[in-house]
Amino acid sequence: GQHTVVHGDMKFTGGLHVEGVIMGNVFAVDDDGSSMLQLSNHGRIEGEVNVPYVVLNGEVRGDVHSSAHVELLSKSQVTGNVHYNLIEMAIGAEVNGKLVHIVQPESRKGAPRTDDVFDIPEQDT
Repeated sequence: GQHTVVHGDMKFTGGLHVEGVIMGNVFAVDDDGSSMLQLSNHGRIEGEVNVPYVVLNGEVRGDVHSSAHVELLSKSQVTGNVHYNLIEMAIGAEVNGKLVHIVQPESRKGAPRTDDVFDIPEQDT
């Protein structure tokens, strides 16, 4: 629930839905690239996220690494860099860091790696 606080790294396979707080890193392990993290609008992660499929509607204080797909919903707030293959951002989503496009090896077809980096200016609040 939203009042739960976990201290330490979280490793999982399959699906993980977070409504509370994780004070540590979140990693998908030993999977076939189909694991998914869902962070509710009440949820917060203070650490790095490394999961193939990521759906955020809460707060992440750390870098996000997604080898497949990132979806940033309207209440999402990321303070850190977002490394993605595919990304969707809703109106209202916030990223205070860089958006870094990663090219998956199977999609390169012999082409040199060309990561696109977008600097998102920090806004005074």
